[in-house]
Amino acid sequence: MTATATPLRVGLIGYGLAGSVFHAPLIAATEGLTLDTVVTSNPERQKQARDEFPDVGIAATPDELFARAAELDLVVIASPNKTHVPLATAALDAGLPVVVDKPVAGTAAEARELAARAEARGLLLSVFQNRRWDNDFRTLQALLAEGELGDPWRFESRFERWRPQLKGGWRESGDPAEIGGLLYDLGSHVVDQALVLFGPVTRVYAESDIRRDGAQTDDDTFIALTHANGVRSHLYASATTAQLGPRFRVLGSKAGYVKYGLDPQEAALREGGRPDTTADWGTEPEELWGRLGSGESPLTGGGTPVPTLPGDYSAYYAAVARALTDGGANPVTASEAAAALDVLEAARRSARDGVAVTL
Repeated sequence: MTATATPLRVGLIGYGLAGSVFHAPLIAATEGLTLDTVVTSNPERQKQARDEFPDVGIAATPDELFARAAELDLVVIASPNKTHVPLATAALDAGLPVVVDKPVAGTAAEARELAARAEARGLLLSVFQNRRWDNDFRTLQALLAEGELGDPWRFESRFERWRPQLKGGWRESGDPAEIGGLLYDLGSHVVDQALVLFGPVTRVYAESDIRRDGAQTDDDTFIALTHANGVRSHLYASATTAQLGPRFRVLGSKAGYVKYGLDPQEAALREGGRPDTTADWGTEPEELWGRLGSGESPLTGGGTPVPTLPGDYSAYYAAVARALTDGGANPVTASEAAAALDVLEAARRSARDGVAVTL
């Protein structure tokens, strides 16, 4: 596509949590994009979409959307995980660039097949790894780039929640076809972040448990990665953590960085906030800043507070718009997502067989 002043028309498939809380508001807030159509067969979600975006069109099925491919510039797939591959395939075959929520597929092989399909058609295929634009992650990237930690040695990343009661739905299904469980949900985020920060992985060890009564799939998972450069990443994804640990603890030859709390953007989006209309979007109060130092716990006053850079999820869609109009870089490629799936598949094998897996 060539640069144009006309906004790119976006079709959004799915209006559950991902579609309504993340994708629709971010698309609507991004200059150069307009939310043209929402696809959902649920009458309540159709009404919700119309209430929240009065000018949006509604389609009951993806086929209705693909029949109008010539009227669209981008399709975003925010439907359940098991539909990602077939819907992305159909969208690409219809000649449409695609954004797919994570995980892009259930296996790395499927992700690479999708990447090859997109490349053969000359179409954008991007994966929504929004946590690359979390406030704490952006701050940690800057600290590492500036050499504030010296040589990084160990990366601890926790995406923990306390949800002792099951919520139900496909994310907690034990059917492998659903691609549920925390390993592929929150694990997709923590693994992607570790790869972005510290590069390829040579060894994977994992422990994955089902803790809650009635649960059918993993709700408490630990992954240990050995990176090719020698950094070790310890990653936690849990719904059963009664006392939450630090979001990040990063240790290096010179100093360490410890950060508690989650990026505020998800909570703001759930409450109806928008990055284009909410003042101080993505910022957090000083008492939540992480601390940089050595030799003492940050909980007893050790280290120096580091101002947290603002989180900026809308930067992902701004990059997608540039990629489609000006030839800018794909913000998250399917090949990158496949590399993360290599790690997740190895983690699943490790947890199942009780062995470390070499990549």
